[in-house]
Amino acid sequence: MKKILLIYFCIFSISIFSQDNETSISPKEDRNELKINGFFLILGAVELDYQYLINDESGIGVDLLLAFDDENLDINYYVSPYYRQYFGKKYASGFFVEAFGMLNSVYDYTYDNTYDPATDIYYFGGGYEEDIIDFALGIGTGVKLLTRRGFVVEIDLGIGRNLFKNDRDFTIIGKGGINLGYRF
Repeated sequence: MKKILLIYFCIFSISIFSQDNETSISPKEDRNELKINGFFLILGAVELDYQYLINDESGIGVDLLLAFDDENLDINYYVSPYYRQYFGKKYASGFFVEAFGMLNSVYDYTYDNTYDPATDIYYFGGGYEEDIIDFALGIGTGVKLLTRRGFVVEIDLGIGRNLFKNDRDFTIIGKGGINLGYRF
């Protein structure tokens, strides 16, 4: 009886250690994604996103936004590297959280106002545009859906805080959108 239990225990142990780990990356998994933000296209900017998938639960990437219509957006550009942690059942998809940095450039419209105490009149001068460059740190969340053929749909939203020029109106900065792309 002891020999049968010992043989059963050895077979059971070997079968446990011989199973593949579900979190390992198989060589056939695609690790690169390229996406474009459809939401910013409507607002007058192009945002491209490249992401490299480290494993089935995490990825690193970079967003690049360039504005071409300054009437709808106050931002000129941003470059935003990020790290994402995924919580879905499929390979690097589903719900995620991210931490990001963002080098951003925004327009600040400033108006020259003067007060003349002798006449008790305010004089409003012409405004001028100032380009403010700052760096922000922030967090975000979202969801990524993936088809079998590699088509990606992603909805994300993040918020950060500029670190250096806190005397301006642009201390809090956001990013997000509806991204469409392809995993290869």
